[in-house]
Amino acid sequence: MKKITMMYLKGCPYCKQAMNWMEELKQEQPVYQDINITYIEESEQPQLADTLDYWYVPTYFVDGIKKHEGAATKDKIKAVFDAAL
Repeated sequence: MKKITMMYLKGCPYCKQAMNWMEELKQEQPVYQDINITYIEESEQPQLADTLDYWYVPTYFVDGIKKHEGAATKDKIKAVFDAAL
């Protein structure tokens, strides 16, 4: 299983919605509960955020490869999860 890194901001409504969809997907598909997800709040870890290639949040990386950037849909998050399996 591959590792997911999610870049987000606390005050971002798109990030909040994405996290809600992530929880829904984990409830719908128990296999997703085993995915290792690292959450990085970019304003709290700016040095780390500056090392990654992205402009918008939420952004998802799977094993260091950017899979999604910007406002997400539940289907796009599912695709990120599937890429990690």
